[in-house]
Amino acid sequence: MNYQSLKSRQRKERDSYSHNAGIRIHRALSWLHKAEKCQGDLDSEFIFLWVTFNAAYSDSINDELIFSEKERFRRFIEEICNLDSSRKQIYNLIWAEFASSIRLLLENEYVFQPFWYFQNGTLSEENWKEKFKNAKHAAFAAMSNKDTSTVLAIIFSRLYTLRNQILHGGATWNSTLNRSQVRDSTNFLRKLVPIIIEIMMSYSHRFSGPLSYPIIE
Repeated sequence: MNYQSLKSRQRKERDSYSHNAGIRIHRALSWLHKAEKCQGDLDSEFIFLWVTFNAAYSDSINDELIFSEKERFRRFIEEICNLDSSRKQIYNLIWAEFASSIRLLLENEYVFQPFWYFQNGTLSEENWKEKFKNAKHAAFAAMSNKDTSTVLAIIFSRLYTLRNQILHGGATWNSTLNRSQVRDSTNFLRKLVPIIIEIMMSYSHRFSGPLSYPIIE
């Protein structure tokens, strides 16, 4: 599943989408197209795949005042996983294709935000290690139970740390350091994000809420 196949479907169905769902899907597809053009440049591809995800789950500004960004995409992930319960595309992606990569990502302290608090002197070594141990325990318990939405929410909390590091200039473009998390994260998003858009197309009426940035004629 890629931009071209999704775009072809969107052209056939877009008149049946609600106004706001249509804009969400259109915006997400535009950024997915850009991400695919960046393949070979992992940093850029990761950034544009994250923007694609943002375009998909973006809520109204009022929701932004009530919920943190992590909470908003956690709620979105839960909704997507519930809608995917019959086809199990995300379930199969996580448990059949990416289980080993996900375990490596969860073991990687560089995408665990408290590790960076320790490096910056705002958290003790003992404290961040305890948090890391507890977080891994919770993640692996969810994996043992094949709790897809919880595992996916935990993965995105780690990806969010990587997103912040890159977008806030805390990493060097195409650096030779810490490439494993960029590579694994990008590979995962490359497969997951088109599935998310496809689910949104199938259940477009569930994504008709107000937009943070509506089109102004």
